[in-house]
Amino acid sequence: MQHPKHRDARDQPADETLGTATVPVPASAEVGPISHGIFRVARLHRMIAGHLLRRVGLHTGQELVMMQLWELGPQRQTDLVHLLDSDAATMTRTIKRLENAGFVRRRPCPDDKRATLIEPTAASRALRREVESIWTELENAAVGTLDAAQRAQSLQALRALENNLARYAAKADE
Repeated sequence: MQHPKHRDARDQPADETLGTATVPVPASAEVGPISHGIFRVARLHRMIAGHLLRRVGLHTGQELVMMQLWELGPQRQTDLVHLLDSDAATMTRTIKRLENAGFVRRRPCPDDKRATLIEPTAASRALRREVESIWTELENAAVGTLDAAQRAQSLQALRALENNLARYAAKADE
């Protein structure tokens, strides 16, 4: 039996502009509707990105590493950790998988004998247009029928949310 305060997607108010939730909203999450909305959107975005990226042999997040390497050229792994706000263990696994797939290679860093540079291979450079096409498809899936003004407002709201969360995280690290 469902808890009387628990609402699922069928119980959400019909709103032609918003649609219905794709994940049931438990009563305890009603105190954080923005946070629950972020969770739902991030889950769907990641799922669709993963599906699209599989077509080119990448996993979600690997394309972000490749984008940095294509844009900036060879990078130390520690620099990639900072650029992508990742952690060392996750980046190590990601680089290893990309290396095994033939998309990156490691070479000694000429300025720091303790470090290695991660660089894109010719195979990954050939992948760039496909990844950009996938991101275009993902962007179109996300914005759907939003007009230019709605897209700008959405981006502004996302940046504000990111700034708020970044400030909170920085305080937590103090």
